[in-house]
Amino acid sequence: MASRGTTETSKLKQNLEEQLDRLMQQLQDLEECREELDADEYEETKKETLEQLSEINDSLKKIMSGDMTLVDELSGMQLAIQAAISQAFKTPEVIRMFAKKQPKQLRTRLAEMDRDLMVGKLGRDLYTQQKVEILTALRKLGEKLTSDDEMFLSTNAGAALNQFEKVSTDLGSGDKVFALASFEVEKAKQ
Repeated sequence: MASRGTTETSKLKQNLEEQLDRLMQQLQDLEECREELDADEYEETKKETLEQLSEINDSLKKIMSGDMTLVDELSGMQLAIQAAISQAFKTPEVIRMFAKKQPKQLRTRLAEMDRDLMVGKLGRDLYTQQKVEILTALRKLGEKLTSDDEMFLSTNAGAALNQFEKVSTDLGSGDKVFALASFEVEKAKQ
């Protein structure tokens, strides 16, 4: 996946810092060679160097304060969703069914997990994690949850799932969430 400008922003910052170092060295060299230059040449070179330093300093301040970046707003939102999905969903199978909008398959998987828990084939921790993921996916798909399922979710949903809920709700469009979930499925396959 593309870096969405984060790598480029980092490279830009690095280049500006290198320019800053170069100009500082240029000032130092200028002072050391002052005797060899005539007064006008010295003053003009120093003035130009200081102007360049000021411009680089302004650019660095903008980058460090967050006013200048190569990451656009939409990419930033997409990165937030991706982070939320990757933190919220640890089971590639659930991500796949969620991305493909398959509530029936999610419910079938949930029934299989209930059975596996009862026969001791599935541990309680893994069961809880996956059930929370499935119930969250079903809710996001607009499926009606039972009061028991809602209670289970409120008791067991962690911060990652709550963040996923918040980010995906803030974006409004489920298509963006599904597109990103599809990407996560492809990433998990690799």
